[in-house]
Amino acid sequence: MASSNAVLMRLVASAYSIAQKAGMIVRRVIAEGDLGIVEKTCATDLQTKADRLVQMSICSSLARKFPKLTIIGEEDLPSEEVDQELIEDGQWEEILKQPCPSQYCAIKEEDLVVWVDPLDGTKEYTEGLLDNVTVLIGIAYEGKAIAGIINQPYYNYEAGPDAVLGRTIWGVLGLGAFGFQLKEVPAGKHIITTTRSHSNKLVTDCVTAMNPDDVLRVGGAGNKIIQLIEGKASAYVFASPGCKKWDTCAPEVILHAVGGKLTDIHGNVLQYHKDVKHMNSAGVLATLRNYDYYASRVPESVKNALVP
Repeated sequence: MASSNAVLMRLVASAYSIAQKAGMIVRRVIAEGDLGIVEKTCATDLQTKADRLVQMSICSSLARKFPKLTIIGEEDLPSEEVDQELIEDGQWEEILKQPCPSQYCAIKEEDLVVWVDPLDGTKEYTEGLLDNVTVLIGIAYEGKAIAGIINQPYYNYEAGPDAVLGRTIWGVLGLGAFGFQLKEVPAGKHIITTTRSHSNKLVTDCVTAMNPDDVLRVGGAGNKIIQLIEGKASAYVFASPGCKKWDTCAPEVILHAVGGKLTDIHGNVLQYHKDVKHMNSAGVLATLRNYDYYASRVPESVKNALVP
């Protein structure tokens, strides 16, 4: 079956263009100077005008083109008429030239669940740590994350005023991941990336047990997975509830497509059925290589405290 006829590849091609538009919206909100910050549950759980506009843009653009999809977004927004300028109806033609993996060729639109994080790393966005920010569109089938798109709106933002801002990374299991240069941490180095703004004793105990050479504390699950695939970190360790399915769906695909592994702290794979609970209540453990080395060092006390 030609990829142009495969629902999955059409959806990924559309999501790529939609994610690029989302990146433009994220940059525009900063440029206009009014972030419209709202506290959701606490001072570290924020929502901005960009979160709201981007979710409307992504969900409405996808729903118009693929009306039978199940789309689950992070933000609870009132249903309202969406401004036409937020709608993206294009698709990335390069993706349509790729063959659809045979196991996904017969998938129907109604079989797919899309998990959307319109702005991963919102707290960092409000603090000007712009390289932490990503837009995440993850696609799941039968509970498994199979395709993902990550837009980094401010990729290159420290490269000077003439730099081209932003990039979009995408991947499909069985096909690969594209839009970045795969790199590994030097052999024998153990560099942990973990949360910047949601730490606690469990998180600290688990990171310490890894006996790391270095610890990076940054925002955003998407950002941390990019650190793994670009050789900046060897393991993403977050031994705490807090991360949600829309944080992990797209990044997990990119990591798995290049041979990495993402699970909860117990080693269980994450499920992405439409009826699954949104919270990854048993945390996240992810690596590009040497997963077993890190998994074996998770303390029993941490595992006992985190119920899947």
